[in-house]
Amino acid sequence: MSSNKSNQKSFSPGFTGLIIPVLFVVAVLIYLYVLGNPSNFQGGDPKNNPIPGNYLGQVYKGGVIVPILITLLMTVITFFFERFITLRKAKGHGSVSLFVKNIHGLVARKEFEQAIALCDKQRGSVANVIKTGILKFKEMLDVKDMDKDQKAIAIQKEIEEATSLELPMLEQNLVILATISSIATLFGLLGTVVGMIKAFAALAQAGAPDAIALANGISEALINTALGIGTSALAIVSYNYFTTKIDGLTYSIDEAGYSIVQNFIAQASK
Repeated sequence: MSSNKSNQKSFSPGFTGLIIPVLFVVAVLIYLYVLGNPSNFQGGDPKNNPIPGNYLGQVYKGGVIVPILITLLMTVITFFFERFITLRKAKGHGSVSLFVKNIHGLVARKEFEQAIALCDKQRGSVANVIKTGILKFKEMLDVKDMDKDQKAIAIQKEIEEATSLELPMLEQNLVILATISSIATLFGLLGTVVGMIKAFAALAQAGAPDAIALANGISEALINTALGIGTSALAIVSYNYFTTKIDGLTYSIDEAGYSIVQNFIAQASK
């Protein structure tokens, strides 16, 4: 089995499990002390309507679902930057396609030391896997008790094992973005339903409807809808963006691995 391990750093599972509760606490504080600041409301009382044009106060009127939606929004933003930084490191320095092309030429000319030095310079997941394949290539050239096909299979297996070490790091935390893309809309819908219940309750009162309660109920419904849809849209775009980037890196790894194996077969046949 390959001993090459990814040198890329990302959030550990324990840290990932901790960051969401921390973001929830931050969201509650934002809801209570920023959005719910008395200066955002008429008469300095959060129970009153927001001052006209004060969007912080209007969001506060979204009700108790708002801190949950803020948590989801901040989680998407946090993991967007975490994945962005991680995948940039996984890509390495410079163009991946040019790197793979240069490696192909060096291996074809049996310039293994230069190829390994280029991997060390490039760094990242693609370079890690290719370096493992090159080292196995060199090892197989000196092996006498295996035929050509067995050696090629051994090189391919080494590359696949190195790839399996890198992929979990590349895909880590994407499930969180995928989950939020679904549940953010549901929480927004829940807030919408709660707000409409309050609005209709205000209309159902005997005599003149409670205008303030009616306005607050409608505000709660619309604000939660907007936050839920916006957060879900951001999560979907982020998830699709990163899966596309990962597919590109995986393709580069597969292309380079195939090239190394084919070079070995061609050289062993001479």
